[in-house]
Order: sequence, then structure tokens, then C-alpha cells
Amino acid sequence: MDVKRDILWRVYLSYILVVVACVAIFGKAIYIQQVQGAHWRSMSDSLHLRMDEIEAERGTIYSEDGQMLSTSIPQFDIYMDFRVDALREKNGQLFRNNIDSLSHCLAALFQDQTAGAYKTLLQQGYKNEEGYFLLHKKASFREYEQLRKFPLFRLGRYKSGMIANEKTIRLNPYQMLAFRTIGLARDSNKVGLEMTYDSLLRGRNGKRTVRTIAGGVSVPVDDTYEIEPETGKDIVSTIDVFIQDIAENALMKMLVKNDAQHGCVIVMEVKTGKIKAIANLGKRSDGTYWEDYNYAISPTEPGSTFKLATMMALLEDKKVTLNQGINLEHGAWKIAGQTVYDSEVHKENETTVQHSFELSSNVAMAKLASIYYSAVPNQFIRHLKKMRMDTLTGIDLRGEGRPVIYKPGGRFWGPTTLPWMAFGYNLSVTPLQTTTLYNAVANNGKMMRPYLVSAVKEEGVLLQEFAPAVIDEKLCSDITLKQLQTCLEGVCTNGTAKELFKGTPYQVAGKTGTALVADGNRGYADKIYQSSFAGYFPAENPQYTCVVIIKNKPHAAVYYGGSIAGPVFKEIADRLYSTYILQSNTAAVQKRKTDSTAFAYSGSRQDMALIASKLSIGYTDSTNRIDEWTNMNAKDARLVMNRKEIVNNTMPQLKGMGLKDVVYLCENMGLRVTVKGKGKVSAQSVQPGQMIAKGQLVNIELN
Repeated sequence: MDVKRDILWRVYLSYILVVVACVAIFGKAIYIQQVQGAHWRSMSDSLHLRMDEIEAERGTIYSEDGQMLSTSIPQFDIYMDFRVDALREKNGQLFRNNIDSLSHCLAALFQDQTAGAYKTLLQQGYKNEEGYFLLHKKASFREYEQLRKFPLFRLGRYKSGMIANEKTIRLNPYQMLAFRTIGLARDSNKVGLEMTYDSLLRGRNGKRTVRTIAGGVSVPVDDTYEIEPETGKDIVSTIDVFIQDIAENALMKMLVKNDAQHGCVIVMEVKTGKIKAIANLGKRSDGTYWEDYNYAISPTEPGSTFKLATMMALLEDKKVTLNQGINLEHGAWKIAGQTVYDSEVHKENETTVQHSFELSSNVAMAKLASIYYSAVPNQFIRHLKKMRMDTLTGIDLRGEGRPVIYKPGGRFWGPTTLPWMAFGYNLSVTPLQTTTLYNAVANNGKMMRPYLVSAVKEEGVLLQEFAPAVIDEKLCSDITLKQLQTCLEGVCTNGTAKELFKGTPYQVAGKTGTALVADGNRGYADKIYQSSFAGYFPAENPQYTCVVIIKNKPHAAVYYGGSIAGPVFKEIADRLYSTYILQSNTAAVQKRKTDSTAFAYSGSRQDMALIASKLSIGYTDSTNRIDEWTNMNAKDARLVMNRKEIVNNTMPQLKGMGLKDVVYLCENMGLRVTVKGKGKVSAQSVQPGQMIAKGQLVNIELN
């Protein structure tokens, strides 16, 4: 009995202790839940909730004619949370009822997997009860809008489990067009306008509460912001898409043709200093060319285009006259143990100062500088400072390289420094500085500051406008200016560019340049020549200044400035003259005509027939009735429908067509279209019958 009693006592004690422990645990649970609940819930939230910074939408960079050059677009990563109650209840009835149709829609939209593959993918995620299951990355806004209308997803996030993580990417719609100047918008590698105007473009970031879920992934708690992000300002550049496209295409053709290393083109508006185009193309390892570096603002030895500065100094100081005689020493002249050679072969020897400039004689410039400035070199250097050859141009673009001009008495100054500087060696200036100098001569001596941004806007409202700025009201005397203009015009009529511009319907003033440049540590052994042409047009009333610089491959067979850079300049000048200058001159003489194509239409044959039928207009159909495109003209008081020829790789006649048909036709041929005006097509930048290439830009003017 004592043993039984002893055992029972122990059992009862154990039982009582267990009951007490259970009561204690239960009581503690109630206490934690009811009394300390708010405290512990807040602690939980503090571990899983946080404030995330939401990046503001970056402002857009526009061309002067309103085209988007760089803009921000939303991109979405699409996930699914298979743990939401609506998908799990009733044994997954909602999910099972919609999985087939949803799979078909996803396959049709993204076209990266079959409907069956998508179904398997969704079933696997559902089976594993994934909380953040990836469906598709980098969906566009258009795709996101379609996703929201799909079966299941149309029920909303909390029933379908669809999660769309939005992020903003930077897009250059014209891709390579002025790419280096417009710039990149990477966090640690901004360049171009994106870097220069970053403080305006980036806006102000907002803040939002997010929750951390499995895998460390953050999802928004709701759709509201603690601090709304503020969109960045838009900037309007001076770049003209049409001129930029012409410049890049002309440069590209010559680089490919001559297998050159790199090149750049700058087109500046004479009266204002606006940069209308700035093309920079460098050769990549695979042999293609890309806007890889801003050569336009990188210092280099300019070569013979610098002779304009030497002539300006000589004429301004009245050291020489244009008719003064000079001996060219048969193209070779010795000084201080070194020999100056004329780069371009000519048969002249006894000639005038003006004609020596037209012939681009290195000997003439070196002799004149040595004769008149060797005793007073600082006088020559002061002229270069007056021309701002020793300082930055002040363009609103970061990264402009600082020029190198040696000073008398310095460690790099020697007996041959001055004569070599006279024809563009022993110094470095940027192509943009050369452009600014030539533009000042074109602008009657007024030097304009080059600039790339003309306005800042916010949602279309003008906030700030940048006016043209004058650097120097008068770079030289009027007498000197007229003499310089005469010399530059003479180059194109009686000098190194004579053949290039023969028969041109407008007059050009310019200068060719051919410089032997160093190749890094190899020096000048590889015989790499830099071809250049700097000038303005039309010479009698300058509208544009253009500078072309091309660095050729080693031992290139053709390298003279008039043969390599000159044709690029001419192609650009021809297109701008026919498109802008000639048309504006014609418009100034005669009034704008009314629409003369009232009875001349072009478009889809079906559309033409339908309209004529609806309006009860009689017409004669002379097509074979299978043609997609037709012309309809008035003939003998009756409309006649004729066949419209469309040939692959050849520009069609667009005159008389409506905008919808033009865009459809051109984009199907791989062309990019920009449009001005309303109505029917009255003019096109690429003329009918010309060969075309995919990606080529066509400017359309409506009447």
C-alpha cells in the first residue's frame, strides 16, 4: 500500500505541474496577445517594413524640332504570389478555371514560350506555393497594360496574385544619333547632356513603404507614397534631327570607304552659335562604327585649317598683303636644322600670299611666321589668345578638353616651335574651337559661344530659355575680315578644293587640312594622316559653319583633306542648301501657293475605291486590281486610278499621300519617319528613286 501511495503521489504531482505549466503558457499567450500585442506587432513591422526611396522619372531631352532624343520609359518585372487566399480556396478552383486561357494569352503576348510551357510553369509555381514567382522580366508598358486585362489578372493583385515591379529605363529612340553628345544616364557613368544637366533632369526622389517577404524581396505595402516623386525637367537641345542624320550618314560612308579610325562632324548655325549637329564615330574591334567618344571636344593637332589663325594675325598686324609675293622654295624649306614640307603637291613656286594660302603651303606659313614673329613671338601668341585658342569654348557640355598652346620661354619652346605652329603643328585645339573660329569669320567677326541647350521646360511649360551669347563682338578689323573671307573663298575656287566644288550652285568658303599625327608611343612612324575641312556656306550669306575631321588608318592610300573630309562637308552642304537655304530663299521671293494637288491623291487602292464609292464619285480603274498602292488623278473631268510603283530598296514617290499611308509604307520598308505640318505630303527629304537603307531617316512635310 505504501508503494502504491508513493507512486500515486508522484503521478498526481506531475499531473498538477503539467496543468500549472499549461495554464501558465495559456495565460502568457493571452497576455502577449491582448496586453503586449500592439508592441510586438510594431516590432514585427519594424523588421519587415521599411521606407524605400522611389526614383523620380527622369526628364526628357528633345531636339529643337520636338523629337525625343532621350527619354525614360517604364519597364516591369512580372511576378505571381500563389499564396493569396483567392487562389488557394475551394481547392484552387479560381486558378484551375483560368490557367489554360491565361497560358495562351501569355504565350501570345511574349512569344518566348508555348502555351503548354507556360501552363507547366504556372502549375509548378502553384504546387510549390511560391510567394514571388517570376513570370517575365522587362515587360514594356504596353505589355503591362495588356497583362492587366488577361484572365485571372483582371481580378486585381489581391485575387490574382500578380505583382508588377516597375522600374524606369533610359531610352534613346534614335539610338546612335548624337548618342555621345546626348549621353548616357547610368548611375556611375553619365556623359554628354545627361551629365551636364543631370541636376535638372533627375528630379526629386520619393519615398514609399515596402514589406520584405521571403527571399529578401521587397514589395509595396500599398499604392500610396509617403513622399511623391517629382519628375525631372525636360530640356530642349539645339540639335536638329534632320541635320544630325545627314551629318552622321555622310561621315559614316567616308569612314567605311576609307577604313578610317574615327571622325567627327560639327554643324553650327552662324548667327546664333547653336550646334545643329555633332557626330562622333569611332571604329570598334568588330570593324563597325559607333558613337564611342566625343572627338569634337578632344584636342588634336589641327593641321592646315589652323592657317586661318596665322593669316588673321599677319593681316591684322599689317605684316603682309594678299598680293605680296612669296617664294615657296619648291615645297621644302630648311630652318634650324629641320625641313618644312608642303603636304599637298603643287607646281607653284613664285606666287602671292593669297595663292599660297589657297594652295595650303606649309612653307609659306612657316616662312611668314618666322620672318615677322620670330623676334616677337608673344605678339603672335596674343593673337591666338584673342581668338580664344588657349581656352575652352564654354559649350554647355562637360568633358571639353583643354587646348595646348606652347609659350615662349617654356620648356617646350624652341627655334622650330613658331614656324610649325603657323601651319597647325606643335599645338592642340579641339575641332569645336576650329568651328568657333571659322564661324566668327562667317559671322562678320562676331564670335558666338557654341551651345547645345536652348530651353528648359516642365510639362510643356517654358521655365528657362537660353539666348545666343557673344564671346567677342569684333575678332578683327573689317579690312582683315574681308581679306580672310576672300582667302577662304579662293580655296574653293582656285585652290585645294577647286575640283571639289566645281559646278556647285552655291559658293563655299573653307580650308582643307592634312596633318601627320602621332600614334601613341609609336610616334609618326605609321604615317597616320588626319584629314580635315573647315568652312561655311553659302559664302555670300553664311547660314551654317561645318568642320569635318577624319583620322585615317596607317599608310592610307588616300588621305588629303580635300579628298576625304571635303566630300563629307560637300554632301552635308548640298543637302542643307537644297532642303533649307534654297527653299527659304524661294519662299522669301514668292508667296506660299495653295494646295495644287487637290485632284492628285495617292494611297491604298481599297481606301480610294471605298471613298469614291461612298461619295458616289465616278472613276476609271486602270490598275490590275491587286495593287496595294495607287495614284488617283483628275483627267477630262473624271478621276482615274493608276498603278503606283513600289520597288524594294528604292524611295517611292510620297507626294499626295496621307500621313497614315506614308507611315505604314515607310515603316514597312524599314525607314524612320519624322513629320511636319498637316494634310497631304508636299515634300520628302529622300527623293523618289534614290536607294534607301533600313533605319534611314526620312523627313516628310505636309501641306
